[in-house]
Amino acid sequence: MKKLKFYLIGLVPGLIIVFFILNKKGVSCSGYLPNSRVIAETLSKDFKYSENFKTGMNTYKIDEKFLKDSIITNGKIDFDRSHAQKKPCPDYLLTYPKENPVYEIIFEKCEEHVTLNSLKKIK
Repeated sequence: MKKLKFYLIGLVPGLIIVFFILNKKGVSCSGYLPNSRVIAETLSKDFKYSENFKTGMNTYKIDEKFLKDSIITNGKIDFDRSHAQKKPCPDYLLTYPKENPVYEIIFEKCEEHVTLNSLKKIK
């Protein structure tokens, strides 16, 4: 019991100190989750647009800046409806926004580039 007491006396203040130091630096662990990793990798690659996707962008009046800064950055990958293990280019279904999605995007993430295949408005 004495060992547990000394352990907790060191552990609890240590965790609090680490939490405050990391919090001040703006560090978050959200970048390690699968959704965040796929989105970060997607945004780091060159974009190619299919004709179907370009038509959807024109129809819904979406420009490339809004697509990258809002839809893809704040979207949610639906892993149940995606094919993440497909070779050589896995395809993903992204919905935006996370709550009550309005847009649905299907894209392929290859080694060198991302091909955006379809854009649908759900509501």
